[in-house]
Amino acid sequence: MRTTKLGDLTVSAQGLGCMGMSEFYGPGDWDESIATIGRALDLGVTFLDTADVYGAGHNEVLVGRGIAHRRDEVQLATKFGIDRSGGDAHRVWRGEHDYVKRAAEASLTRLGVEVIDLYYLHRPPQTAEIEETVGAMAELVAEGKVRYLGLSEVNDELLRRAYAVHPITAVQSEYSLWTRDLETEVIGAMRELGVGLVPYSPLGRGFLTGTVDMSTLDDKDFRRRNPRFRGQASEQNQAIADTVREVADAKGVAPAQVALAWVYAQEERLGVPLAPIPGTKRIKWLEQNVAALDITLTTDELARLDPLAARVTGARY
Repeated sequence: MRTTKLGDLTVSAQGLGCMGMSEFYGPGDWDESIATIGRALDLGVTFLDTADVYGAGHNEVLVGRGIAHRRDEVQLATKFGIDRSGGDAHRVWRGEHDYVKRAAEASLTRLGVEVIDLYYLHRPPQTAEIEETVGAMAELVAEGKVRYLGLSEVNDELLRRAYAVHPITAVQSEYSLWTRDLETEVIGAMRELGVGLVPYSPLGRGFLTGTVDMSTLDDKDFRRRNPRFRGQASEQNQAIADTVREVADAKGVAPAQVALAWVYAQEERLGVPLAPIPGTKRIKWLEQNVAALDITLTTDELARLDPLAARVTGARY
């Protein structure tokens, strides 16, 4: 496993998104998830991503148990700011000073660690100016409870305002063959400030792998309500997945590996270091994803894949 640097933080070039082990993608399996985390570490996938909102804290507890005896191998990232205590219909993106401090203490407890390597604001706050939020996060750094700061799903202006308070190491945003919003919304400021990119959902929430069967998805699976997976949009978007599969079949690899290889191929063009965090709760998919690091797409293959984002039907959420 090669490494990359997000600011001054060295991480594995591919991370592991742990959200689906606890929520949003059907039922989880504690033992299988713990085994997957262990296998990730064995393969050198040491950049682990969680959040306090995943499973109402369950995911942080799970990840904490998974790394309990291997903490020194891990670059541990978690997030705060999405308050679902009033129900999903009334969720609030929070960022008040005292809330930030309480959230960090709670995450440290659930994770069973003394310091968080990369602490993200999960979404731009609705309850405070970003300067207040990042100021509280900076206090956590000064207190030795957090090493580096990150933001998720911010635009150019918010990143600059946050960075003026404290250096930002990474921005986490959805980025894949069919989601390229950040290229116009924030990448310019990231490049200028030297901020790394952590793409989440690089496999299009599984759609680009060609393995998602909507008829078999659990009722609680987030994708049942996602606009790109439903009805006519799903039928039209299938042409995108089909193109990915055609490229993969001709290359003798899996569609998921092509989708990930495309993300890696954007690093030079974007001008920022990146470390995608494909999520999985199963060892076989983890191993497949890691193998994508050895795949290089040709100019012709990239020419087929690059236009696909313009053909997407349906909003991200």
